[in-house]
Amino acid sequence: MKINVFADTICGWCFIGHTNLNNALKKFPNIKFDIHHVPFQLNPDMPFEGISREKYLEIKFGGKDFATPMYENMRLKAKESGINFNLEKIKKTPNTVLSHLLINLSEKFNLQNEIKEKIYQSYFIDGLDIGEINILIDIAKQNNISENAFKDFINEKNIENVNSKILVAKEKDISGVPFFEIGKDFISGAQSSIQLENVIKSNLN
Repeated sequence: MKINVFADTICGWCFIGHTNLNNALKKFPNIKFDIHHVPFQLNPDMPFEGISREKYLEIKFGGKDFATPMYENMRLKAKESGINFNLEKIKKTPNTVLSHLLINLSEKFNLQNEIKEKIYQSYFIDGLDIGEINILIDIAKQNNISENAFKDFINEKNIENVNSKILVAKEKDISGVPFFEIGKDFISGAQSSIQLENVIKSNLN
């Protein structure tokens, strides 16, 4: 069964959706899933070097105080899925193109799920700057992808490929992520593992 997952690596709801999907997939040990991670950029105009978290919250929400209720809700939902967010550790909101490139490269080694998981953990739990190439190189090397393989993959053609996926999402009227294409069904938002499991079941019949 083919599953397309539209997500951004700095999207907390996407991390929750990623975790819930993995839990749902465990219920189908005999089914072969073809999972494709489609890059989505919540901030396509983000400077390559990123911006401070404080400035980002000011631009996006009008300041930390306005953002806190939304992030608190997200933190509680994450906890329900067994994830402990450490949002206070995040000092920078990065450009996510390089992290998407690493996920794209990892598909060649069938490591996309592990790599994506580690990128989410690095940002939301460890507070690391996942727009920083050395952080991503470390993640790659931990999963036996060489530094040179990743650096060689960072080229104009592959960057353009990531950026072009913004248009793909627009054509599909995807305005928010995570967004799942599961068989013939389309699921928006960080649905529970039970909801995702039910959608998978309906597509097996």
